[in-house]
Amino acid sequence: MISVLIPCYDFNALPLVKRLEKEALTLGIAYEIICIDDGSFSPLNEKNQQINALTNCLFIESKKNIGRIANRKLLSDKAQYNSLLFIDVDTMPKNEKFLETYLSHINKTDAVFGGFFYNKESFSQDNSLRFTFGKKREQVPSKKRMSNPYKYIISSNYMINKSIFDEIEVPADINGYGLDYFFGAQLKTNNVHITHIDNEVFHLGLDDNNKFLEKTRSALDNLKYMNSNNYIKKHDISILKAYNFLKILLLENMFYAMVKTMNNKIETNLMSQKPSLFTFDLYRLAYLCKD
Repeated sequence: MISVLIPCYDFNALPLVKRLEKEALTLGIAYEIICIDDGSFSPLNEKNQQINALTNCLFIESKKNIGRIANRKLLSDKAQYNSLLFIDVDTMPKNEKFLETYLSHINKTDAVFGGFFYNKESFSQDNSLRFTFGKKREQVPSKKRMSNPYKYIISSNYMINKSIFDEIEVPADINGYGLDYFFGAQLKTNNVHITHIDNEVFHLGLDDNNKFLEKTRSALDNLKYMNSNNYIKKHDISILKAYNFLKILLLENMFYAMVKTMNNKIETNLMSQKPSLFTFDLYRLAYLCKD
């Protein structure tokens, strides 16, 4: 009935899989849980091998790193059911009826997005930017997400029909971070019917501020490349709309130069205990405008 797919990389997936297995067995449903580690060769995979002893659960160690998109495609290839539930390895369901809630939406829509939740206990000085961004931009109630459904696309917790997922072609020359931008745009371009619900997962593995900024820059590099190569057509990406507007007015160089004069203040703010998301947006938009 449902294939739960968990892309892994250097993380202990066992607690998450046990949690999902317990609920699936309680429900008495046809299910499988497949985890694939993308060539991390992590010592944690010794624990992850215990997943193979659980009911209808499989853990696979890839012998080489094939990338985030290819790993998800591989998970889908190995899935035997039409309903695919993708959940990131560094999360944990908030709802005790997590699987049951998703199952109630099977055959009612093409894709269902459950949402994210950030516990204040996860906050620290080191991850203040990641936490603040997640709390204010990703922890969004389903009612608000449904008001602009293709804008709030997070691929860390969602269910989709296998036939639809397999039809989404990702160009071979893009990989890495920021692919949610592309995924959301593809869903909109192809008129995929999506539903947002309140079936959140806790985000456990928060990056420190430096790592988050590094991933942000990588995601923006991909976004700019996809935009310039016309890989993204219909979309609801706010930062890209702002960038394209500046380009039309031939103001991107001027904007970058202006923000650069405030670089020290911006970096100080982003590393502070209370970073401003307005400042973060300036940082991201200026990065896109950079030659």
